[in-house]
Amino acid sequence: MTYMTRKLIDRGLLRTTLAGVVVMTALCISGQARALTLDEIKQRGKIVVATEAAYPPFEMVQDGKIVGYHKDMLDYCIDKLGVQLEQLDLPYQGIFGGLMAKKYDIVVTTVGMHKERQLKYAFTVPTAEGAAAVMKRAGDSRIKKAEDISGKVVGAQLGASMEKVGLAYQEKLKGKGMAGYKEFKLFKAAPEIYLSLANGTVDAVIENTTQIGLMIKEKPGIYEMVERIRDPHYMGWITRPDSKEVRDFFSSCILELRDNGKLDKMQDQWFGFRMEIPDSGFRVPGAQ
Repeated sequence: MTYMTRKLIDRGLLRTTLAGVVVMTALCISGQARALTLDEIKQRGKIVVATEAAYPPFEMVQDGKIVGYHKDMLDYCIDKLGVQLEQLDLPYQGIFGGLMAKKYDIVVTTVGMHKERQLKYAFTVPTAEGAAAVMKRAGDSRIKKAEDISGKVVGAQLGASMEKVGLAYQEKLKGKGMAGYKEFKLFKAAPEIYLSLANGTVDAVIENTTQIGLMIKEKPGIYEMVERIRDPHYMGWITRPDSKEVRDFFSSCILELRDNGKLDKMQDQWFGFRMEIPDSGFRVPGAQ
């Protein structure tokens, strides 16, 4: 084989290889960019929803079924969509990765709308409003204000917004020359946190005011709220950025519930108070 023949063969192989790379890249890009549509869900006849059913009264399991504020909202939306619901009860810590891996279509659970998440996931309009606060055992005179949790064992839920809030508040305490927490204990699910506070495993917890209000209502004489440590924030449901049509459907459904008065009744039932649900002004710049 001559030198020139080898060069022609090498160039041919190179062109073939490059063409293959271009085709495969195009296929990958088109696959990533392909949006999940409502028509696709309707043709499938089913929507797959992920929930962490361990955060009452938003979502919880009773008699083997998922119930709660968000479940009532979800059922209303699914009825409008006209498809079957497959609802998965999953640990909160892996729920975001599963969404991006396309194991389900939407996450319907209590997701704090902080900036980092808004830039990564497509949020619906808010479903609720709350604020981070310190909760203690009723009658614990050692903790009279939020700063008194310095030097104490503090708990929060692993992977949830309150973990980041708790870490940020500890840095704030240290910035004031305080010791910070004796220990920051993280729990997989909210019920574990409340039990640990009640039995003295932790001295205080960082939690949402909606949850604190519910626990005080359901367990009078067991828990007390100390004070807020952060301004109010919103919570919502999320889809992948390629599923904004699906996100927008659920947003319109939530606003319909707000406008027809049914959401007020749901909030009265599950919380005993009402929260404002805005349709604008809650997204950060660059949000999905």
